[in-house]
Amino acid sequence: MASSTVTPPRPDRPARPNLAFRHLRGHRSPAEFAALVRRAAREIGERVSCDARYIGRVEAGEIRCPNYAYERVFLHMFPGRTLTDLGFASRASVRGRGPRPAEDTPCVHTTRPERTTSDERGTNETGGAHEPYDTQDPYDTHHDHDHEESDVLRRAFMTGGGATMAAATLGPRGLAHDASVKRPVRRAGTSEAGALEEAVRRIRLLDDRHGADGLYRRAAAPLRAAFALLDAGTTRQTTADRLHSGAGELAISVGWLAHDSGRFDDARSHYAEALATARMTGDEALEAHAFCNTAFLARDAGRPREAVRAAQAAQRVARPLGSPRLLSLLALREAGGWAGLADRTGCEQALVRAQALYDRGPCDNDPEWMTFYGEAELEGLEAQCWSTLGDWPRAARHAGRAADLQDPHFTRNIALYTAQLADDLARGGRPDEAAVAGMRVLDLLDQVQSSRIQTMLAGTARVLLPHRRAGGVSTFLERHASTPRTV
Repeated sequence: MASSTVTPPRPDRPARPNLAFRHLRGHRSPAEFAALVRRAAREIGERVSCDARYIGRVEAGEIRCPNYAYERVFLHMFPGRTLTDLGFASRASVRGRGPRPAEDTPCVHTTRPERTTSDERGTNETGGAHEPYDTQDPYDTHHDHDHEESDVLRRAFMTGGGATMAAATLGPRGLAHDASVKRPVRRAGTSEAGALEEAVRRIRLLDDRHGADGLYRRAAAPLRAAFALLDAGTTRQTTADRLHSGAGELAISVGWLAHDSGRFDDARSHYAEALATARMTGDEALEAHAFCNTAFLARDAGRPREAVRAAQAAQRVARPLGSPRLLSLLALREAGGWAGLADRTGCEQALVRAQALYDRGPCDNDPEWMTFYGEAELEGLEAQCWSTLGDWPRAARHAGRAADLQDPHFTRNIALYTAQLADDLARGGRPDEAAVAGMRVLDLLDQVQSSRIQTMLAGTARVLLPHRRAGGVSTFLERHASTPRTV
């Protein structure tokens, strides 16, 4: 449980009220705002004990700088703003590395019209706060479009990591220069927007072939080149829309790299940034994508009810987009959540809906990022549902079909489906067949680096241990034990 970082005011300098933070609270009571803070913390996997008293101390200036947990939550709530924008002092000055000059007092951020403050409505928490996956945005704190464009892009790239991959590791023209070299800032145009879109395609291509682990480790390169591109602005609204969409898609792509390599907290943060970008710009396609990945992450992280709600929110947003295949995938995300809740009926209903929507075929409105979604993926996701429900024979049938149907280009997915097959066979009492499938996965690990697949294979090995005297099983276990794990 996080506690606040409190710095008592110096005797010779009384605490200064934090007017910027008070403006951001708007018409809400301290208790209502504290409830939003706690809800935002849960969205990114943090735990803070925020209450009305804490909000009051912040606004009174008693807390000059929050601890790291609160910092992460506040920056999640107000994308694009810094602690200084929120009225806090720098961490260095709070730690006593030098007195803060009077002229460095944090100033009030005035990009938003001030709301009239109503009387306090008591300290009880309101029941009307938005749920995490309501399709309204409870953190709509910007109204000025120019600030909105710059701040959202800066936030999405700074913490979402999209520019990291684009500028430093994948090298699309227009982004792949040394971020330490200062260049004249000019307005971004269609070529820069195209470079962002190409970076997203490149990430997806490399992930399809090699898995996420190696790619994610390369995602910490400098971001200044991307900042210059995004903050330069544009003269055309169509170009600005492409840049916003590219920022969100890059955040999702890097979030997926974190997700697939087992860094769930990082992934949750990246997906949240993409969702904030989508809501700020009214991009329904991006919002549906962000919700889709959030649902998948929630299922993997052991939060099945959240997975169901996120998938249902994605379907509400996606219906006007006119893509049956997208709705099919989102129904599968919902099915995975129902399986995690051990609701076989709910799972089966979602699976039937997913198959019916898939059978309508592809169309021009299908999102570009859905190139991975074919019959093999449908079979693979259904296999995961039956596995979660403990129906091992049925899960194995679908996993086997998925591996057989997968396009050879998607090496990572072939390894994933085969690992799923091995695990289902092992748990279903077919150790020899499981060992054969496991060996096929080990053959692919020279090309694929995925913590998800390695974790699945390790689980299969544990299940097969009681059968280690069988020849095929013994060979698999020995080879698995000698295979190095990626870190």
